[in-house]
Amino acid sequence: QVQLVESGGDLVQPGGSLRLSCAASGVILRINSMGWYRQAPGKQRELVAVTTSGGSTNYADSVEGRFTTSRDNAKNTVYLQMNSLEPEDTAVYYCNVAAVTLTPTGRANREVWGQGTLVTVSS
Repeated sequence: QVQLVESGGDLVQPGGSLRLSCAASGVILRINSMGWYRQAPGKQRELVAVTTSGGSTNYADSVEGRFTTSRDNAKNTVYLQMNSLEPEDTAVYYCNVAAVTLTPTGRANREVWGQGTLVTVSS
């Protein structure tokens, strides 16, 4: 099993910054991708940023240039640095990890979601 623990959500003023963290734990043989999604009230969950094991990173157009995701492979942790925050960035942010784990029956691919952390951008 793979577990994710997120942290960092808060209330911030427009133009401010926040840093989200997501730590993965469990029997992890390989992490294929780590990313962030968000869901605003009344809207569908959308991709914010994702980074693969090969090092490539994709960002949503709406956050390109303002948000940066990074990984600490030694700690199985992914971060989302959010700058120049706008009210439209208000949402619950979810960490997503695709990993190869070890189960009683052998290796298995798992996709896991974090519990979500609330980011509110408001004056």
